[in-house]
Amino acid sequence: MKRALTWIGIAMLLLLIVMGVNAWRASAPVVVVEPFRPTLDTAAMAQRLAAALAIPTTSATAESPSLDRFFELHTLLQTQFPRVHAQLEREVVADASLLYRWKGREACPGVLLAAHQDVVPVEPGTEALWTHPPFAGVVADGAIWGRGAVDDKSSLMAIVEAVELLLADGFQPDCDVWLAFGHDEEVSGLEGAVAMAALLRQRGVALDYVLDEGGAITLGAIPGTTQPLATIGVAEKGYVSVRLTARDGGGHSSMPPRHTAIGRLARAIALLEEHRPAADFSPVQRELLRRIAPHVDPVQRVVLSNLWITAPLVERLLSAKPASDATLRTTTAPTMFQAGIKDNVLAQKAEAVVNFRVRVGDSIDGVLAHVRDTIDDADITIAVDEGFRSEPSAISSWEDPAFLRIETALRSVSPETDLVVAPYVTSGGTDARHYAALTPRLYRFLPILMTPELLASFHGNNERIPVPEYERMVRFYLRLLQPQRQS
Repeated sequence: MKRALTWIGIAMLLLLIVMGVNAWRASAPVVVVEPFRPTLDTAAMAQRLAAALAIPTTSATAESPSLDRFFELHTLLQTQFPRVHAQLEREVVADASLLYRWKGREACPGVLLAAHQDVVPVEPGTEALWTHPPFAGVVADGAIWGRGAVDDKSSLMAIVEAVELLLADGFQPDCDVWLAFGHDEEVSGLEGAVAMAALLRQRGVALDYVLDEGGAITLGAIPGTTQPLATIGVAEKGYVSVRLTARDGGGHSSMPPRHTAIGRLARAIALLEEHRPAADFSPVQRELLRRIAPHVDPVQRVVLSNLWITAPLVERLLSAKPASDATLRTTTAPTMFQAGIKDNVLAQKAEAVVNFRVRVGDSIDGVLAHVRDTIDDADITIAVDEGFRSEPSAISSWEDPAFLRIETALRSVSPETDLVVAPYVTSGGTDARHYAALTPRLYRFLPILMTPELLASFHGNNERIPVPEYERMVRFYLRLLQPQRQS
């Protein structure tokens, strides 16, 4: 017994030494870049963005199919950016999406910068909750206000601002630069981005990489960190909604059966919420935590540097908050429930829709198997809901020159000298996934500091972008576009 305790003690000591060495080796690399701070007419840029925000380009749907507002935005772009429209090739694709080609000096794989023209609607009755009307296009209190200020007209306008400025300087890229501005990203991009990607593929266009919206700079996103964290999306989760249907004979509520259609369906929903898909650390998540490790206190550094043994503890900590929990697993979100016609009539049919954001490494088939096994009720019909669905994307490399180029551009235009840059998986869908057949390098990033207030305005009230952050965005695209050739 004494010998066994001795060996256990030696093993524990060796374990602590290994963990300590791993923590010691988790040092932050020294990154030095040359600052890039060109003087810009910020006031004029802000007014141009405000003018674009004043055009309510809500996504066209079968219920509201008009594209007139998109045509207004097209006219605004032509008026405000004359060099872009005189020197770049421009095509209107799928009725309202815009595809520009800035021809390079040489025949080499080009870069595609994506953004989208459409914005989500403003929920009826909430307009009064806005400090400035959502489609007034107001510059006030150091910010540019309006629906689309963050998602995603600011990116679109910043890209075109940068190209206009570079054209004024006589700059021409080495390789082609493509600008792809879809008109239906908020409703899945199945017309705009899909059509533009198909057109490029048909023409044999080769792309080096694609950059779309996605991650941003945040503060305190990971417990224990104080440095600003820039997360560049290298993959995105999949998307599927599952419709559950329970049926019953109905009848009068005074003589109910032991289990009704509503009761069975409610039980099924409760089971799905209680037994969620298992959490797991993807390679992306492990790399993100590895890059954060040098910037936390010594105890946390030991934990984050030794996921091979501390993963259950880290999982428990991250699962405590919805935002970080969503990075670990396929999420389960009941979003719709419909049943019954009167309070004293038993429902003959009850339906619910559960939305799943599918973790990288999982699949839609895996989600369906999980739903069936969890509910385990042959009387409930399980089917993929009509509408958009997508599998999780492949992972783009964070050791690629394209990733480094995005990181370098960001560091050179940012005042934060202690910026931590790391890969991550976006929870929402982007148009980037539609270009996967053209390049394996798909990145997703908005070069702005996303405070909790700005994040809350995302698809919510008082959407706005601070003027300095919009200025950072324009500088970022200026810096990104100039050194065109990759090593």
